[in-house]
Amino acid sequence: MKLASLKNGSRDGVLVVVSRDLERAVPVPHVARTMQEAIERWTEVEPKLQEIYRDLCAGRMPAVVAFDAAQAESPLPRSFQWLDGSAYLSHVELVRQARGVEMAKELYKEPLMYQGDSEYFVGPRDPILAADEGWGIDLEGEVAVIVDDVPMQVTQEDAGKHIKLFMLVNDISLRHVIPAELNKGFGFLNGKGQTAFSPVAVTPDEFGSAWNGRKLDLSLTVHVNGRQLGQPKAGVDMYFDFPTLIAHATKTRPLGAGTVIGSGTISNHDRSNGFACLSEARALETVAKGAPSTSFMKFGDSVRIEMFDDDGRSIFGAIDQRIERYVPARAA
Repeated sequence: MKLASLKNGSRDGVLVVVSRDLERAVPVPHVARTMQEAIERWTEVEPKLQEIYRDLCAGRMPAVVAFDAAQAESPLPRSFQWLDGSAYLSHVELVRQARGVEMAKELYKEPLMYQGDSEYFVGPRDPILAADEGWGIDLEGEVAVIVDDVPMQVTQEDAGKHIKLFMLVNDISLRHVIPAELNKGFGFLNGKGQTAFSPVAVTPDEFGSAWNGRKLDLSLTVHVNGRQLGQPKAGVDMYFDFPTLIAHATKTRPLGAGTVIGSGTISNHDRSNGFACLSEARALETVAKGAPSTSFMKFGDSVRIEMFDDDGRSIFGAIDQRIERYVPARAA
């Protein structure tokens, strides 16, 4: 099943069921008005939404509208909690190698995870706003899951049962802002810019054998300014799988329904697969040549993130964004 939130002037949009081919959609206010409402009542509403989805895909659903990703919010336009992990240690290893910093043993024992800004996710076709190109604007292509209520200290064996939906992510990092924040010894805040998610969220059953309950075995295709940056495999080199990330997040607290958990930048040890962020390309250049030649993104640059099934069909639709200068509104 595929779900989306269409823009309607409110903060949370309106929930729609989207056809498998991403061509058609039907609003479902009689089932759940918003994605947050649906995830909070998932046991009750999921069978009803699945029935609508089957009818929609079979052409039996009246009163449908054309699905336009440009009119979509992120599936959850805002969330009570956004937790982003760092599950692909090949990303961390390469970046640290370029900086001449060794990997601490603790990094192999439990995942890095930060709590990000979740009250204003931007839509998959909305611009990425930044005030200064000098901030080192970078994309991060990821996979994320939405969970229902998860108890504190859930086991890894039970954690996967709480995954209800998948999304793609563009988690913007401001690489020249982050170091100064980390040097303070208290994590980063301003170093993370706006975050966008794919046009639709997808239930696990849509992936067939590509989802084994722990990892999603598909490639993520990333383009910058129309040129492919990489096609790393999400199911390869994921050192901490999704149940592990969820269990880690519940070590000292429960998670509320609608919590979003990201995988971190998808990365492979096989560098021929390319990259899902610019910092990895720059790190590899630094290791090989002593200095990076790839630039971070500038105003007017574009980024496209997408995932395809084995038949070449887009699963989530594309995150397709441009970098734009943020201009503060003038006081009246």
